Amino acid sequence: MAPSVIAKDTVADVVVRKAKPMPATPPSPFDYIRAPDAISRESFARIRAEAGLDHLPGLMRVVAERVVHAVASVDVADQLRFSEDAAEVAREALLKGAPILVDVEMVSRGITRRFLPKDNAVICCLSEDGVAEAAKARGETRSAVGVERWGTRLNGAVVVIGNAPTALFRLLEIMLAGGPKPAAILGFPVGFVGAAESKQALMQSAPDVAIITLAGRQGGSPIAAAALNAIALGENP
Repeated sequence: MAPSVIAKDTVADVVVRKAKPMPATPPSPFDYIRAPDAISRESFARIRAEAGLDHLPGLMRVVAERVVHAVASVDVADQLRFSEDAAEVAREALLKGAPILVDVEMVSRGITRRFLPKDNAVICCLSEDGVAEAAKARGETRSAVGVERWGTRLNGAVVVIGNAPTALFRLLEIMLAGGPKPAAILGFPVGFVGAAESKQALMQSAPDVAIITLAGRQGGSPIAAAALNAIALGENP
């Protein structure tokens, strides 16, 4: 039998060649900022230059900066509505270890865990067993039923609603019926049906709770998470 021919490139050689790293900075015809820290610094520098937020008190200015950053629109800051010292009240609750109750997983995923001062629990009940079935049977949204599942954890919590107007309405119904009250509500439901109305109801029906919201239809999970992140971090980006 003829001897086997040994391939010029061994398997090890091929593996080594495939493992060669790409150049750290590939050549590009585009002129843009690459470093993440530099991008963040420049973003917030532009926000401060364009948005004119110096009139906002204390930590609300930081909240406004992150909300503007989340949607890349300085105009959104003009729609912010808040009670006195609302951001500070929410931060104090976080510093005491209060849980963060959210209406949807998108809000939860947008919260930067390393910013949380006490490794605060972030709780979303939307996908708990029985929520979907109860919502269907009652002809309601899962978000509204999920709010009911917060139970006594609502007492002293920081609530962050970034999607469903029905979640905010149900929260207010629970409170007005004598249920537990959170320390603060960050209410940013979004949409054409019920969003503006639910936020108006929040401003009128929760005088004993710190609130931060956005007038009108605008809102959404990115804005809600951005506001919470600003409060949790407690300082300028």
